[in-house]
Amino acid sequence: MSILAPVSAQPAGASPVVVGGLRERLCDAAQAVITNEGWARVTMARLADEVGVSRQTVYNEIGTKNDLAEAVVLRELDRFLAGVVRSFDENPDDLVQAIRDSARRVLKYAQNNALLHAVVSATHGADTELLPLLTTHAESLLVAAKMVVGERLEGYDIDLEPDRLDASIDMVVRLVLSHVMQPSADPATTADDIAWVAEKVLG
Repeated sequence: MSILAPVSAQPAGASPVVVGGLRERLCDAAQAVITNEGWARVTMARLADEVGVSRQTVYNEIGTKNDLAEAVVLRELDRFLAGVVRSFDENPDDLVQAIRDSARRVLKYAQNNALLHAVVSATHGADTELLPLLTTHAESLLVAAKMVVGERLEGYDIDLEPDRLDASIDMVVRLVLSHVMQPSADPATTADDIAWVAEKVLG
């Protein structure tokens, strides 16, 4: 089950099993093209050929190319956040350790993530066609990540006013994402640093 199910809804009336399978295959095909050749080479016709369906079926399932970008990016974010959820579940009585493990898992996963590397290359000018994907969906990605973290924090005793808690979550999430995009040390070391900051802010 997708962590971000409310964020990336599927077409109404469609069969979850059939839609899920086709949607996954289309996202897999798109991700392969993005990581190997760049976002500019992704077309609905090519995805149709790769998956073995008609181009109209691709449009019916995904929508526009912008919708495809959102589906691919949110699916990858869902995988990142699965590690966050697991870390909090494993540390129900230790918030700082939960944040440390979350950051470490996210950063370690990011190290060998081909799609992320393609995105980072785009920010450095290697694929300008991918840049609109980032700017258009950056806010929705941040909102989704903050939502998941905020839900997990509800199980901890944190003595902060709601607005201060929201600001703290925003700061920690942005800090993790900045290291995902531009790592400055190994995942374990960076996770320790992020946990130290979080402890001071949420303590």
